[in-house]
Amino acid sequence: MKIFNFLLLVLVLAALSFPAQAQAAGELEAIRAKGKIRVAVFSDKPPFGYVDENGLNQGYDIYLAKKLAQDLFGAPDKVEFVLVEAASRIEVLEANKADVVLANFTVTPERARQVDFAKPYMKVALGVTSPKSAPITDVAQLRGQTLIVNKGTTADFYFSQNHPEIKLLKFDQNTEAFNALRDGRAAALAHDNTLLFAWVVENSSFVTGIEFLGSEDTIAPAVKKGRAELLTWLNEEIARLTEAKFFQEAYQATLGPAFGGTVDPKSVLIDELK
Repeated sequence: MKIFNFLLLVLVLAALSFPAQAQAAGELEAIRAKGKIRVAVFSDKPPFGYVDENGLNQGYDIYLAKKLAQDLFGAPDKVEFVLVEAASRIEVLEANKADVVLANFTVTPERARQVDFAKPYMKVALGVTSPKSAPITDVAQLRGQTLIVNKGTTADFYFSQNHPEIKLLKFDQNTEAFNALRDGRAAALAHDNTLLFAWVVENSSFVTGIEFLGSEDTIAPAVKKGRAELLTWLNEEIARLTEAKFFQEAYQATLGPAFGGTVDPKSVLIDELK
């Protein structure tokens, strides 16, 4: 009787685990069956992810998303863009609303506990932009002042943890944040330095007085925990694209023109994967 109960327990456990195993083994097939890959991107973060005047998604992350679709389906238009804010990037994965997040997602230990990051495709650090008439060139100048950040970003985390003496004015959308800076509602704005480098080109009355703050981080695709087959494919894809110099192509097509020659591509691109 004990042997029978043991065998029954083994069969039950195997049955319970089979659906998960089958799902993991068939993730790419399931995506192909749907005829598209769902990629979460920003709608208001040029030159990385934004919607242009014709309602089309554009930017560096969009360029990569279309390449993923090309290599998965043989057609770059087999991608459905899911528009997100910085604070909702993890949520869309957990809710199965997107297969991959490419919304300029900086890899951090905290986020890696909630999602699985693939190999990185870009380098990034924090920067601080302020009016040329009152430039902020050192964090100490912000003591007792107001700094604009976006909710759920690395800038939000960094200043919340390391500089409680600085008052943070937080926004969900990049458009709201930069409008607040233009309106003079804060002394400065902190964000990814790569975004700020492009923004000050279009807004010449502002300057990125602090170009590198904190550690140099990386940006990578993210998937929901447990999607092992999709993660493996993304890792292999990023490795292939890096070897083929695809990201240099993407940089020249999207970031280079936005930076206006003010940024060394080597400070952004990853030439070799470790």
